[in-house]
Formats: sequence, structure tokens, C-alpha cells
Amino acid sequence: MSRSKRYTAVKTKIDPKKTYSIEEAIALAKDTSTVKFDASIEVHLKLGIDPSKGEQQVRGTVTLPHGTGKSKRVAAFVESDKEAEATAAGADVVGGESLIAEIASSGKINFDVAVATPTMMPKLAKVAKILGPKGLMPNPKTETVGMNIKKMVTDTKGGKISWKNDDTGNIHQIVGKVSFPAENLAVNLTTILEAVKKAKPASAKGIYIQTSVLTSSMGPAIHFTA
Repeated sequence: MSRSKRYTAVKTKIDPKKTYSIEEAIALAKDTSTVKFDASIEVHLKLGIDPSKGEQQVRGTVTLPHGTGKSKRVAAFVESDKEAEATAAGADVVGGESLIAEIASSGKINFDVAVATPTMMPKLAKVAKILGPKGLMPNPKTETVGMNIKKMVTDTKGGKISWKNDDTGNIHQIVGKVSFPAENLAVNLTTILEAVKKAKPASAKGIYIQTSVLTSSMGPAIHFTA
């Protein structure tokens, strides 16, 4: 894969053999962003888990104190008497069985996160094959199922994220934007790292966080100490 002259130039600022501190890595990620838009800053963690074992699946929810800088469209699957509450809380898509039927027939999704009341969950089974593969199925473990619709919507809009390992045992998560102050990025990054460490499976042996890398969108990889 050919790289631009600018990418090649900024990559020389990074020592591939060095593991940087969080503060150094953030400074480099901001400095080496090669795109003209406000790029995301992403953390990539390789975990010492066996993703084929159910008990070693790692997932959780956490609220990033300074948000991700990315606006999320939230869908609320609720009964008719809760639709006004969901709309007032800021949900972008609100509905019940008719909304589920619409998704089932069209297969189209125009939201990034879904929340639901417990009574709507059996009805959502109709679209589980559409929402599930995209990680959009509401789940009590990610605190996206409950009666307090207002809290679920406002938390999600305000920087709450759900994360989990992929099929190769890695976690990929946006922690902010290049335009964020370095100290805000550091707080967000530390928050997600602490959540991942806390979720370490009891059966996982050896080094848990094997590699930790910070990048900007399309930027070079910067290894740092997690």
C-alpha cells in the first residue's frame, strides 16, 4: 500500500521500537494526524484472551468524561405512553411495534445505538438478525434495556459507550478527536483502560493487555504503556 509523502514524513517522528507514555502518545497522535478533517483518536488493545471461550469474552459500558466528539443517533423502542419521554430526552428515532415492522421489511437502520424497555425486547426478536450483526441489539449488560428511558438516552448522547472484544481478541475504541485538549484525551483514554482492566476474565492467564496502540484516523501507530 502506497502512502502519501505527508504520511511518510510524519511517521519519521515516531520510533517504532519505543513504547511511549500516555501523554507522549497523545501528543504524537495529535501531531501526526495527516487528514484535513478533525480526525478521531482511537485506541487499539490486543488482549491475552481466548475469544472462542464464552467466559473470556470481555465487554462493558463506560462514560467517557469528555465524550467521543462523535454525535450518536439513538433509537428508543418503547411503548406508546413512553414515546414523548424518549423524544424529550433527545432520542432521534422513537417507536414501538410499527418501527420494528418497518425495520423488518426494509432492513434499513438509521441509528447508531438502540435502547429499549423490557417489554419491547420479545418484540425486537423479529429484527434480531438485522440489529445483532451490527451490535445494535439492546442488552441489559450494556445498560441499554430498562424502564428509565430518559437516563438511557441522555447517557448515550452524553458520552456513554459500549465496548467489547472482536473475534481476534482485540478492542478498538474512539477516545476523542484531534481537536480535543490533550488532557481531555488523557482522561478519556485512562477511563477506557481502567474499564478494560477491571473486566479481565478470571480464567485469562498471562499478560492481559499485550499491546496498546494509539492512532489518529488514517495516522501511524503509536505504541504506549497501558
